[in-house]
Amino acid sequence: MAQHPSVAVVTDSTSDLPAEVADRHGITIVPLNVHFGDEVFRDQIDITTDEFMRRMASASRLPTTSQPSVGAFEAAFEAAAANHDEVVCVVISSRLSGTMQSAQLAAGNVRDRIHVEVVDSLSASYGLGFQALRAAELARQGKTASEIAARLRAEQGRYHTVFFVETLEHLRRGGRIGKAAQLVGSLLQLRPLLRIDEGQVVPFERTRTRRRAIDALIAFAEAVGAVEEIAVLYNTTPDDARALADRLARILPDRPIHIVQLGPVIDTHIGPDVLGMVVKERIGE
Repeated sequence: MAQHPSVAVVTDSTSDLPAEVADRHGITIVPLNVHFGDEVFRDQIDITTDEFMRRMASASRLPTTSQPSVGAFEAAFEAAAANHDEVVCVVISSRLSGTMQSAQLAAGNVRDRIHVEVVDSLSASYGLGFQALRAAELARQGKTASEIAARLRAEQGRYHTVFFVETLEHLRRGGRIGKAAQLVGSLLQLRPLLRIDEGQVVPFERTRTRRRAIDALIAFAEAVGAVEEIAVLYNTTPDDARALADRLARILPDRPIHIVQLGPVIDTHIGPDVLGMVVKERIGE
């Protein structure tokens, strides 16, 4: 029987994978960057979410973000080549960041040394994190990089990301709201439920209060039906995240429910007090 090549998995820091989870599954994380004026911080390496939120609250100007350099991805791919035959690199939606372009350029630069499949997750946060974990699972099963990439692309519809923000201002300023731009102004006093659809942030439901927005998250999870697991997302309200996870556990017993803190790069574009979730739908194998 032919020996399958060993495949390394690389993702970026907007996956919001905790370091211990990434380490346990052998996933390499390439950080994006946060900029406060001339100061540059590597996402979740040089600055934590709590530190970032405190600094953003007192900053005279909102921070900005930038994608990883081509060199940062090259270094990750070169390191993988030491003991792997191929790489699958799954990254934040190309409609939200230029990260995929950096990864593709890096993959071309190292093609003489290692084959790299770059996958546009069409997602962010744990919608991306779940895909990186899925890639690691498929790699353990002995799939090739091409097979893993094809499977990830075919399964992207199983990851449902929905969240609400206290204000659309951060999304508007960063140009990340896509079709939701029509909501700016008329809905600034509301807490609109948003979702990631085909790689961009779009409006999903109008809610007037935080309580109703949370109720809408619960209703969304119930509507998915065949839920495999859920990641509850938050940045500054851990108590709300735990309460949401408890409610989800009551309606979806025996389903893994993770609580994940959003990282600084994501937080730059959504602001404080965000709550949401990624629902991973069960599929037939």
